[in-house]
Amino acid sequence: MYVSYKWLQEYVDLSGVSPEELAEKITKSGIEVEGVETLNEGISGVVVGYVQEREQHPNADKLNKCLVDIGAEEPVQIICGAANVDKGQKVAVATVGAVLPGNFKIKKAKLRGEESHGMICSLQELGFESKLVAKEFAEGIYNFPQDTEVGLDALEQLHRDDQVLELGLTPNRADCLSMLGVAYEVAAILGKEVKFPVSEVETSSEKAADYIQVTVDAKEDNPLYVAKVIKNVKIGPSPLWMQARLTAAGIRPHNNVVDITNYILLEYGQPLHAFDYDRLDSKEILVRRAKDGEEIITLDDAKRKLTTDHLVITNGENPIALAGVMGGANSEVQADTTNVLLESAYFIGGPVRKASRDHGLRSEASARYEKGVDPNRVRAAAERAAQLLAEYADGEVLEGSVEADSLSVEPAVVSVTLEKINRVLGTDLNMKDVEDIFSRLQFETATDNGTIIVTVPTRRGDITIEEDLIEEVGRLFGYDNLASTLPIGSATPGHLTPYQNKRRMVRHYLEGAGLYQAVTYSLTNESKAAQYALEKREPVRLAMPMSEDRSVLRLSIIPQLLEVLKYNTARQNDSLAVYETGAVFLANGSDELPEEREHLAGAVTGLWHSHLWQGEKKPVDFFVVKGILEGLFEKLGISSAVEFRQSEKEGMHPGRTAEIYLSGTSVGFIGQTHPTVEKEYDLKETYAFELSLKAILEADVPPLQYVAIPRFPSITRDIALVVDKEKAAGELESIIKEAGGALLKEVQVFDLYEGERMEPGKKSIAFSLKYFDPDRTLTDEEVVKAHDIVLNAVKEKAGAVLRG
Repeated sequence: MYVSYKWLQEYVDLSGVSPEELAEKITKSGIEVEGVETLNEGISGVVVGYVQEREQHPNADKLNKCLVDIGAEEPVQIICGAANVDKGQKVAVATVGAVLPGNFKIKKAKLRGEESHGMICSLQELGFESKLVAKEFAEGIYNFPQDTEVGLDALEQLHRDDQVLELGLTPNRADCLSMLGVAYEVAAILGKEVKFPVSEVETSSEKAADYIQVTVDAKEDNPLYVAKVIKNVKIGPSPLWMQARLTAAGIRPHNNVVDITNYILLEYGQPLHAFDYDRLDSKEILVRRAKDGEEIITLDDAKRKLTTDHLVITNGENPIALAGVMGGANSEVQADTTNVLLESAYFIGGPVRKASRDHGLRSEASARYEKGVDPNRVRAAAERAAQLLAEYADGEVLEGSVEADSLSVEPAVVSVTLEKINRVLGTDLNMKDVEDIFSRLQFETATDNGTIIVTVPTRRGDITIEEDLIEEVGRLFGYDNLASTLPIGSATPGHLTPYQNKRRMVRHYLEGAGLYQAVTYSLTNESKAAQYALEKREPVRLAMPMSEDRSVLRLSIIPQLLEVLKYNTARQNDSLAVYETGAVFLANGSDELPEEREHLAGAVTGLWHSHLWQGEKKPVDFFVVKGILEGLFEKLGISSAVEFRQSEKEGMHPGRTAEIYLSGTSVGFIGQTHPTVEKEYDLKETYAFELSLKAILEADVPPLQYVAIPRFPSITRDIALVVDKEKAAGELESIIKEAGGALLKEVQVFDLYEGERMEPGKKSIAFSLKYFDPDRTLTDEEVVKAHDIVLNAVKEKAGAVLRG
């Protein structure tokens, strides 16, 4: 919102308060003033001149030689290139020595052999934005009214001796989208009174009701519609002061009728619209929802296709305006307009916002309707506009207004206690202090045993609860006046929970192992949602997805990590290891919220080690990734409870996948992605894992026990067992550990053989077994006895035969 300082002075006494000081006070009261612009800053030496003579420049086809009276002893000769300059005009002249925007200094010059003592200026050359210059002057110089005195300061005559405050309003402060709203605010800040504009107009004996009938079908969208009829208007330019105020607010002047409706919009915050009464082709106004496929050509000459979501003003049959957004070209006020139908209405914000968004039309009117206008200003704004039309367009205002009124508006009544105000603000205000603040805001108050009951005027639709009243007291009391106090109470140092600490440990370990952390979307598409899920459930679908690719919540993290690998490998980063700790979402039916579970997932592709000097390259394989997880489980102290079992899983390689069990319960899986998946993502061999993070972090961990370094020697025995090819090494290892008893301390696989010398369907797995007793030296007989028990156990339970 742009606020003219000079205009604001008409409503509030600002004596002794400069624009900069006012801006600071408004900002400190809660509305940020983003800047203060001096309209004539850096401009000097520009006066009103009268063109006495104009003739063609003798040496240039596009230049004019003008003799201009600038109020000096003698007229001066000025060479001007404007096509619209002519004898008898009063124009803005930058005299020799004048300074224009951009520190452009005017000097005596000679153009094509003719002297020029100054410059006849366009409005753009005086600092006006091109988009705010009236169309008739957009391509040439500006002409002052003929009654303007020669020699006066041109900028003063253009009302550029003003400063404009730019308010950065939040959506809740729609009341300040008008000069009167700002006046209320400034008066409350300064403790001054508000002077209201007087709306007194003499009406004719004819009645408006004889010329127009108003019907509203969509009462829920338009509870109040006020129409006035003004006859015999004379279309012309609006007064210079009005044009200046519109321009300062960022609105381009058009003609007196349109400018008056825009002026009232700025003054009252109530949008108005003027129809050419004679172009309505009826004596009826009907407000209704549009029909599907119905069309209207708006004032910007664009054809708009309407739907039943849009509210329209019609002449009983055809749309003549898109309600609250823009008028129709078929009823536009034009140069030959003589009779005007003036509309002032209260439109609900929803349909206006819908039409504005659907058609890409953002207007000053729609912005105010969307945020909410004061219903009690609808009639007052119409009367004020009728007064100005009579005064500046010579209009004849017909008696009365024609209304369709189903509006019921009651001011909000909000209560708050003095004790709560002081407790929240940390102040020690008494009841009179608070009542004075509400009086400055022009809120009616009543008190009842420490409770203040406030009747909030309809212009302040943002105040509905007691916290709003406390905010009003705080900002007008002055945030700078609030006492600075430290919090009172006991404080405890922050720390991580055991779960958070372990999760951080997981991240540190994986990053230390060479994996990069990835952060991916929790949203995916239907086809990928259930891939690699640890638990199969229906995916959770979004009600309003941004796209089909982001329409459901994920059940697994791996598909997103494969996308990360695909993105990087496509950019020549073909060796990559990534992990992510994130949430997956499990549906619990339509009546309950989905369950959110935290998972740990990783994906590795390409080379794991590459030592070019030694000529070594190690591609990633199953055992690399398995080793990473085994190190993690060891770090978390749960390695003894973890077991890897070969399995098959959709989307994974059937022979290189294992399910991971913790204390007998499945918590995830590890393996190579299926070759078809690798082809789909254009990846080399890729290995992935996914685990329930909660399961592994909340597992019971036995207390850490330190064991002394053995003082006595150990005895190692190696065995090679021939078993069926389907037999897993992990199963054999478990049997050996169980049978080995207390003396067997370590079991490790160190060889696997499947070759020509083995009978079909068999393989050889070699284990290294270490025996020792921390308290004494073992004898050969003890080790042989324990070792025989192991050999008998693997033979009976796994059908293993000792390889000769």
